[in-house]
Parts: sequence; structure tokens; C-alpha cells
Amino acid sequence: MKELRSEDKILSEVKKIHMIGIGGSGMCPLAEILHDKGYILTGSDNNESDPLNRVKKLGIKVTMGHFAENVRDSELVVYSAAISKDNPELAEAERLSIPTMERSHLLGALTRYYDNVIGVCGTHGKTSVTSMITQILYLNKMDPTAVIGGKLPIINANGRIGKTQTMVCEACEFVDTFLQMSPDIAVLLNVDNDHLDYFKTMDNLVLSFHKFLKMSKLAFVNGDDTLSLKAAEDIDGKVITFGTNSKNDYYAENITPSKRGFAFDVCKDGEKIINIELKIPGKHNVYNGLAAFAVCYEQGVEAEGIKTALEQFTGAGRRFEFLGQYGGFMLADDYAHHPTEIKATLTAAKQLPYKKVTCIFQPFTFSRTALLKDEFIEALSYADEVVLTSIMGSREVNTYGISSEQIAEKLKNARVIDGFDNIAQYIVDTAKDGDLVITMGGGDIYKAAHKIIDKF
Repeated sequence: MKELRSEDKILSEVKKIHMIGIGGSGMCPLAEILHDKGYILTGSDNNESDPLNRVKKLGIKVTMGHFAENVRDSELVVYSAAISKDNPELAEAERLSIPTMERSHLLGALTRYYDNVIGVCGTHGKTSVTSMITQILYLNKMDPTAVIGGKLPIINANGRIGKTQTMVCEACEFVDTFLQMSPDIAVLLNVDNDHLDYFKTMDNLVLSFHKFLKMSKLAFVNGDDTLSLKAAEDIDGKVITFGTNSKNDYYAENITPSKRGFAFDVCKDGEKIINIELKIPGKHNVYNGLAAFAVCYEQGVEAEGIKTALEQFTGAGRRFEFLGQYGGFMLADDYAHHPTEIKATLTAAKQLPYKKVTCIFQPFTFSRTALLKDEFIEALSYADEVVLTSIMGSREVNTYGISSEQIAEKLKNARVIDGFDNIAQYIVDTAKDGDLVITMGGGDIYKAAHKIIDKF
């Protein structure tokens, strides 16, 4: 085990842990790891969900709703970033002087209990690549522990417990949370202009990724991305590059569209290793698949084993996830909430044989929407029709004077519709045979997709 940080040592001193928001996609896998390590857990949440049901099946006591009495028998309280400071359980923990720990600090502490931690970072693609690496290692009997930001269909969960020292986890740069981790292997997919309300400048953002890479012994870096290469400058560990340029250590050649995605040759040192045919749409997934291949190949997985696992990969939950056909049109859902992601997803959608692509987009956070308004307009223009919800502020107050109407008025075929029920009814009334309707955003827009399904 690695040397613990001072804040980690609480885990060796306590046995009873309460988790606020235990059913969250980021909290559930951590609860499973703690449970497996013998801690006595309780939890609370406001919403029923698949991850919450998974936690309950482990025999963990879960209370629906947040109440002060839930924490009174605890020795440590863990909470997610979504929990407000005036939460009654957090307030009670403070009153009783019970130690508290934010989720990212717990994840960081847990990474120091594993000797082979693979941390996947980057502005876009983290969940997809974390899922791909997990699927490859899992199917090739490498038995990893995994913490994923979306559901991986093959395990029907956001994470799993392995019996080896390998841990695969998503490493998010938001407010520098990934700097709590101790990665042995770092994967940097790309660097793009996001979270600038916190980082302020791109130089600060690049520096944050640099700090993460610097903690690793081995870094896999997108060699086609200038800012990723800049982040990798002057780090102590070995750097392995991937991309479509043959100057990279691993590179993709002969990239061709296939039935559901793209096929490409994986090459290294001027020689072809193998051909892979992905089953997920979008050219950006060539980079994702190549990154996952490089990591697992260097971990000792045979090329054929990687190929088999990647060709069975159908995507992570909410990553261009096809939900089914309803009334003649196809319904899909995607987590894209940054203009680059939206453009990539809509470009992939337009390459598929649908008559019309309708994007139902929920802008996420006022700061991002205001700072990148023009980029959102440009990215959404790739759809044939756009339906916008009002902006989901999340943790923010709208001090920017920004609204969804300001985006809609700049697009050719766009409208703002309030309420998921109203959106669902609009789609039922207007979508035609052969159309693709895709809900998109980082908030709870997936609920609109489920309301559309309910109407059928």
C-alpha cells in the first residue's frame, strides 16, 4: 500500500461510515469498496435509482431523505459535491464534531490502497475510456476494481470490486478534485476550454492536468493534442503518446466507417498490430479506443483479447445510448454538455442513416452557457432541429443574464419548451418514421427521454 496522506488516516481509525447521497453514480462504487473492506455503512438519498438499489442489495441500511438523526451513530460522514453546506446531516455532523470527508477526498484515499491505479482524465471521453479499459481488463480475467462515471452495460453498474491491485477510475478535473488521487498510470485524452469559471485561464487548466500527470509513473497522452502535450512537459514518469499521426507511439491508420462505428488499424513502431471495428458511432471514439488499447496492451493484455473486448463494447450509459424505437423514430440519450462534445455527438448522428436529427438540449450551468454561448450555437446547428430546456443552474445563481432563448433565436429551427412533459408531448406529436431524437446534457434531461418512452 502507498504512503497515506494525513487526511486519509481517519479511514484506519473508524469503522462506522455514513454516506450522504449514497445512490449517486459517483458514491455507489465507493460504498461498494468500503463495504468490501469491512466498514459498517449507512446512507441516505432523496431519489430512488439503480445504483441505490445496488447498495441496498448489499445489506446497507439506506434512509430516503436527509435527517439529522441519520448521522448520530457514525464515526465519519462522507458527502458528494452536490450536497449543500446547510444539509441537515452535514450540519448535525458538525454540531457533534463528527469528521466529514467530501467524495473526491475519499476516492483519493482509496487510490492509495491499490498499487496499480489507472486514472483517466481529460475534458472529454473520460467515462467512455474508463469503461473501455474496465471492459478489456474484466473480459481478459485481470479482475480490476473500477469507479466509472456512467453505467457499464457488461457489469450493469458504475463500478465493481476486483481482487487484484488494479483500480481503474475516472479522474475529473472539476475544481482540481483529481489532485486528491494517487495514480500510477495517468491517461490524458484531451484538454479543452471547460470549467473556466474555476480555472479562469487555459494556462491554469493545463497546469492542473500537468500536476495530475506528474503524480504518475507512466502517462498515456494524446499526441495529436497540443495542450495535452504541453501538460505532459517536464513530468518525471515515462510518456507514451497515441493519436492518428504516425509520430505517436500508438497510432490509428486506415480509419474507415463501418456499420455502427469506425474500423482502424492499430499501429506501433511502424507496424500494424491489429484491426479493430468499433460498434459505437463517432470518429472521436477512434481516439478513445486507441487510448484504451494502448493502456491495456502495455498492461500485458494480448491484442486479440483487447480487440474482442472493444468490439463487444456498446458504450457507457448516457454516451450516445440508444434507448429504442418508438412510433417509428429512434430515441437516444447522451451526456454531452460542452460544445465540443455536442458537435462530436451530432456529427456522429448525422453520419447515421436517419432522415432527421432532433436534439433536445438542456444547458448545464449558467457560467458555462454564458462563457461558451457562441460555441453552443455553432455546435447545436449540426442538428436539423433543436429543442432547448431552460438552463439547469446546478450549484450556480444566474448572475450572467443568460437564457436558453438567447441560443434558440440564433438557430434556424429551434424552440424553448419548459417542462419535460411538454417536451415529451411535442416529440410524440412531431417526430416521424426514420427520425433520430436525442436528449442531451449533463443534468437530468434523461428524464425527458423516459417521459417520451412512457407515452408509448
